[in-house]
Amino acid sequence: MAMTFNKIGDGEWKLNVCGYTCPHPQMYTKKALQKMEGGDVLILEFDNPSSGESILAMCEAEGNDLFDKQDLGGSFSWKIRKA
Repeated sequence: MAMTFNKIGDGEWKLNVCGYTCPHPQMYTKKALQKMEGGDVLILEFDNPSSGESILAMCEAEGNDLFDKQDLGGSFSWKIRKA
C-alpha cells in the first residue's frame, strides 16, 4: 500500500503509513509535519508498533503535542498537533 498524505479539513491532515516499517513511518511523519502550519493537527495511521517509540521521541524533541493515541488492534491512530 502506498503512503497517503491529504488535507481533510481546515487545519487537519491525515497521513497513512500502514504497511511501512522503520524508519519510514517516522521519516514520512517528519516530512508531513514540515509541510503543515503551527497548530494544525495530523492524524497519523500506522501499523508498525516499533515506529511508535521513534515517532513519540521525535514529537517530544520538536515540541509537537501527541494528544490522542488509539490502538485499533493491529494498527494505530495518533493525533499530533504541530508546535
